[in-house]
Amino acid sequence: MNVVFLSGGSGKRLWPLSNDLLSKQFLKLLKNDSGEYESMVQRVTRQLKENHKDANIFVSCNFAQNDIMRKQLGQVDVISEPARRNTFPAIVLAAAHLFYNKGMNHDDVFIVCPIDPFAEALYFKLLEEVAKPIAAGQFNIGLMGALPTYPSAKYGYILQSEGTVSGFKEKPSEADAEGLIQQGALWNCGIFALKLGYVLEHARKYVSFDTYETLHAQYDKLPSISFDYEVVEKESAISVVVYEGIWKDLGTWNTLSEEVDQPIIGDKVLMGDGCSNTHVFNMLDLPIIVHDVADAVVVASHDGILVSSKTGSSHIKPLADQIVQQPMYEQHQWGTLRIVDNIKRARIDAGHSMIAENLSDKNEVWVVVSGCGNWNLDGDEREVAAGSVMNVPKGAKSMLLATLTIELISVSYAPSGFSTVHTG
Repeated sequence: MNVVFLSGGSGKRLWPLSNDLLSKQFLKLLKNDSGEYESMVQRVTRQLKENHKDANIFVSCNFAQNDIMRKQLGQVDVISEPARRNTFPAIVLAAAHLFYNKGMNHDDVFIVCPIDPFAEALYFKLLEEVAKPIAAGQFNIGLMGALPTYPSAKYGYILQSEGTVSGFKEKPSEADAEGLIQQGALWNCGIFALKLGYVLEHARKYVSFDTYETLHAQYDKLPSISFDYEVVEKESAISVVVYEGIWKDLGTWNTLSEEVDQPIIGDKVLMGDGCSNTHVFNMLDLPIIVHDVADAVVVASHDGILVSSKTGSSHIKPLADQIVQQPMYEQHQWGTLRIVDNIKRARIDAGHSMIAENLSDKNEVWVVVSGCGNWNLDGDEREVAAGSVMNVPKGAKSMLLATLTIELISVSYAPSGFSTVHTG
């Protein structure tokens, strides 16, 4: 079974913990059966492997997510999207990767899944059933629909009868949703089972290609539209498998806090009397006092602070979209980077390298706080340790390999006529 997980997200739905580089699916806020925190990315790939240990797993993500994806999943097969667009171009690129780079055939079936659902084991077991009618040639697209537990206005609905899809309804009113449920409609789980040739044929309506590289180079010519609108809603031969179990989109602080098993995540949080059904997430090294606040969520991170009622937290995205700043906290395959008062603090894990090019109009000074390793500046290499000071001129390329985990401080300054002293 070939499964492609789609990893997108603008980073605003769980602001301020999520940002453009650390989308919600990478936040380690849920516990696994061993009591360890894991991200949504780690959770769904673990669940798939537990139920289909021979499954071939691929992850399609924006190139800016490559580092953190590999950091969390290891040597996963990543399909790197050259630009953030929509699900139609992402699925087309994934199909091209499987066909051209993995040697699969036009009739081979692959399953596309979102990377961030909260679901039970049955959800993953049923993926095989979603693919069967497509492999048999009975239908062109296979879907999975969750049996609704209440009339939600947040989800799309699949109209169906005895496993055959007759139509769709996107985010109806609660009153209309109630009527749809009575007619047997299902929540749309965003899963597609497809043949490679079927997807590539749709792509050739817009671009001509005979290699993966050719398609990749023309990625911006594919329409930035959802796969649902471009393909699914125009197709008549669609099957659906019914999933009867827990299925949630943990896309707001309200829905996420329902699955967090403790009211406080982080250190230095004091909760006073009257704090019922209130969750506090503190990622800063600063104390937070929350007193006499009910049904609320408080979130503190390097990117900002959120205080909201739980019901109102689903409406913060338009406000977060107004905040224009670079991410103050980043995770990379080599370690982490955060910005405090315009000072960068980096942690490079032992055995990893941070490769950087100073593209600003300022010079940089790096100071090693702890650890040791080897520093290479435009081909000139030397050993560094705690107390070493390194000058990185504007336009220079550098690499720092950590022999022992390195903690590093970086400060930018305008070029001047003064000389720079290096200490080692």
